[in-house]
Amino acid sequence: MTRIADTFARLRAEGRRALIPYVTAGFPQADITPALMHAMVESGADVIELGVPFSDPMADGPVIQKAGEAALALGVGMRQVLDMVRDFRIRDGATPVVLMGYANPIERYEQVNGAGAFVRDAAAAGVDGVLVVDYPPEECEAFAEALRGHGIDLIFLLAPTSTSERMQQVARIASGYVYYVSLKGVTGAGHLDTEAVGRMLPRIREHVKIPVGVGFGIRDARTAQAVGSAADAVVIGSRIIQLAEDQPREQAIARVSAFLAEIREALDALPAATAKNASGG
Repeated sequence: MTRIADTFARLRAEGRRALIPYVTAGFPQADITPALMHAMVESGADVIELGVPFSDPMADGPVIQKAGEAALALGVGMRQVLDMVRDFRIRDGATPVVLMGYANPIERYEQVNGAGAFVRDAAAAGVDGVLVVDYPPEECEAFAEALRGHGIDLIFLLAPTSTSERMQQVARIASGYVYYVSLKGVTGAGHLDTEAVGRMLPRIREHVKIPVGVGFGIRDARTAQAVGSAADAVVIGSRIIQLAEDQPREQAIARVSAFLAEIREALDALPAATAKNASGG
């Protein structure tokens, strides 16, 4: 089993939901990321999504776009992101780390370092999962196989507009968990309809037998708890970026830690039976 599968199996046995915070690597300071990752784990994070900065992040709203631009300006690219994961692994060999981003940085890394270099180096650094926004499932079977060969899960997005056919395609290739984007549009946009999320998850679980995480639009403990009543995991990104933005190092870490501790407490206040009833595979 992978670290992601082990984590979800443990949480399922405990009747708990996974808390998955997202942070852009190298934001708000180039050297903050490993320390911020450790602080998030100490505040209750179960999996960390680490955003790979990219100049044209089509699925991200202005908050995460701005964070990515700032990190790029500080010289943070794929090699630096992998170094951050390697640094994190010195002290933490258990918490899964998922790289989230786009095809271009991966393909550029391989142009510079040779075919297969990304999968090889990601595995060596301690990466557990990869979510590539613009890799559709029907076009990346070989990539998925290469990742599996190195113990890395390939994670996919599903959306309110996803058809049953698309869910089946994702279910055939995805591992670790799937990420249900609860809103139409980009990250940080719109109002989250938690009742609509609750109606959609059973449809997804008809096809997808691995855990389902829900993100986009979760900004506080109340919405996290509402989503957690139906989902296997709650993913939070834009709000974390906002809390860290324009903050000195220690203040950024403190603000994010306090916020995640509130979310963790809210999720753990949910009845355990709900988590056991939400399949997760």
